[in-house]
Amino acid sequence: MKPGHSETIQAQFDAQAQAYLQSAVHAAGPDLRHARELVAACAMKGELLDAGCGAGHLSFTLAPLAARVTALDPSPNMLATVAEAAVQRGYAHLRTVQAQSESMPFNDGHFDIVASRYSAHHWRDLPAALKEMRRVLKPGGRMLMIDIEGCEDALVDTHLQTMEVLRDRSHVRDRSPSEWQRLLRQAGFTDIEHRNWPTRLEFNSWVERMRTSDERVAMLRTLQREAPEEVRKALAIESDGSFTATTGLWWARA
Repeated sequence: MKPGHSETIQAQFDAQAQAYLQSAVHAAGPDLRHARELVAACAMKGELLDAGCGAGHLSFTLAPLAARVTALDPSPNMLATVAEAAVQRGYAHLRTVQAQSESMPFNDGHFDIVASRYSAHHWRDLPAALKEMRRVLKPGGRMLMIDIEGCEDALVDTHLQTMEVLRDRSHVRDRSPSEWQRLLRQAGFTDIEHRNWPTRLEFNSWVERMRTSDERVAMLRTLQREAPEEVRKALAIESDGSFTATTGLWWARA
């Protein structure tokens, strides 16, 4: 029997926890700087949840601004990596919880801020996860979401999504800005703010991080070479396969 989506996610990420901790794309960026500025400005030094925490870069960025941080992820190896790195950084107020973002083991209105970075495109039921994020937020609490954006142009988006799933079997979908606006409003969020930045993805490290097979790497390169000019220009596809996606940040109120 073929593994389900949850099993695929765990298989993909359990073995790559250290690679994600050391990834330059994940460890830095203007989105992290802006996230820190937003959280600092709202002056909520309370309970913060990082849903789908991965290797913990968002947790570590926001930890100095929170009284307590909960890093949640379905991958036990990711959580072990986060716990070890938190000790090394002196974040004794950070705890880890193993769970899916679509079904979180917390009471209603528990957190002041719920955040997530580069995880939502793996969630099979994004509307359910957003409703969970809204549920566990205190009234007036803040939601911070960071992820790779899908494209409003259908032609470009089809190529981007195909590249993503060829590289990573656990990929579900990068959502476009208009999709994010609709989903966030449907989940009950208000005062939605949006910013985005170009994010260059160096091809070799991008596929190595996911241990993409040689067969799939060859398919990726064929897809890129045969892409129409509009796609090559929109994604800034380079001769070595590197390309530029868009990182989006959404900041909203419960």
